[in-house]
Amino acid sequence: MSAVQQKSPPAFSGSVSRALLALLFATSAMLHFTLPSQYASVVPPWLPAHALLVLISGIAELAGAIGLLWAPVRRSAGLGLLLLCVAVFPANVQMWLDAMAAYKPVWTVAALLVRLPLQLPLMMWIWRVSRN
Repeated sequence: MSAVQQKSPPAFSGSVSRALLALLFATSAMLHFTLPSQYASVVPPWLPAHALLVLISGIAELAGAIGLLWAPVRRSAGLGLLLLCVAVFPANVQMWLDAMAAYKPVWTVAALLVRLPLQLPLMMWIWRVSRN
């Protein structure tokens, strides 16, 4: 195949996708810093130091976002973000449980429930953009 005929990599794993994912994590990190009490409220009660965990996860998200954009550390940043997704999953479950316990509207409970399996496509996205 000539250089002209070569297929370009899928957009899902390209630089635009990587930048979008980095923006997503950077935005989330900023929200951790600007709305810490809201994030602390969804940390499962069995975990200690809620405010500290929110700060640490925000720092990890920001570091991961920056790392995705810097080729020498991209793979490590991706691994870190994957581990972060696993680490914060209990908070996502806690949000859903809290919504059910507070008798939130059905659409809210359903949205939080649907959000749980969406962690898998997010993790696949992290994996793909951090491998290039």
